Amino acid sequence: MKTILVTGALGQIGSELVMKLRDLYGTDHVVGTDIRSTIDGPVVQGGPYEMLDVTDGERFLEIAKKYQVDAVIHLAAVLSAKAEVNPQRAWHLNMTGLMNGLETARELRCQLFTPSSIAAFGPSTPKEMTPQDTIQRPNTIYGVTKVSGELLCDYYHRRFDVDTRGVRFPGLISYVTPPGGGTTDYAVEIYYHAVKQKRYTSYIAAGTKMDMMYMPDALDAIVQLMEADAAKLVHRNAFNITAMSFAPEDVAAAIQAKLPEFVMTYDVDPVRQAIAESWPNSIDASCAVDEWGFRPSYDLEKMTQDMLEKLQQKEHVTAF
Repeated sequence: MKTILVTGALGQIGSELVMKLRDLYGTDHVVGTDIRSTIDGPVVQGGPYEMLDVTDGERFLEIAKKYQVDAVIHLAAVLSAKAEVNPQRAWHLNMTGLMNGLETARELRCQLFTPSSIAAFGPSTPKEMTPQDTIQRPNTIYGVTKVSGELLCDYYHRRFDVDTRGVRFPGLISYVTPPGGGTTDYAVEIYYHAVKQKRYTSYIAAGTKMDMMYMPDALDAIVQLMEADAAKLVHRNAFNITAMSFAPEDVAAAIQAKLPEFVMTYDVDPVRQAIAESWPNSIDASCAVDEWGFRPSYDLEKMTQDMLEKLQQKEHVTAF
């Protein structure tokens, strides 16, 4: 049975992925790591956990050797909106951390998964049904790190035969963990506010479409790609994946179908709006479908139903 090391394990994706992987592979076979140590919860308390600053390459390799890992899932990163506040920190963490993950995978001859993002595209990328292979000239530091990461993973596979794999995530929506500073966070916040306050002010303008995915589909995609037959992977890294594309008014309408009293207004944030406008409206995920059988289960209506039910079941819904 494989042993997996997850960086950024207390983040939006990691906090749910670690638990899923422990269910699949056994508690002792999934090591959560994060730069934080003071947070109680199932990731820290429910299995192996280590403090790790991913920019520390020696510590990265030391932990991986300690647990004799077969795979690294590298999630630690500064996300799009926060990255614009401190571009130098974003470059250092995103690129040095990935390089250390790749070096660890090369040393131990293990798999490495790391997510890219629709942020890897830019204003000159075709906006409708964005192809798998197309021009990538992002105008954000987060996007620059993601394109660089895609190329670096391709290089490590080609030059050192490291089994690198990855997807380009759209915006991810979850009821478990609050978002961590991305441009698509409004699509998470709106559900929390709908349940708690019955109203929400969107910082993204009406008519601004972005690709999105419900977290259960994102977690399934990671596992499915990690388990896929390497011989069938033409692209290996940065597969386009998506489940739905919508604008703020679309998700508001889906919520209003369940909660008619919900009201949404707008107060557009020019920084995040500019980022959103540089991204595709919809992307083509056919390569992921063809090469490893990617198939999402949730559309906007099904996701909205589940999000509202799960949030209403929580004893305390924290408003952002």
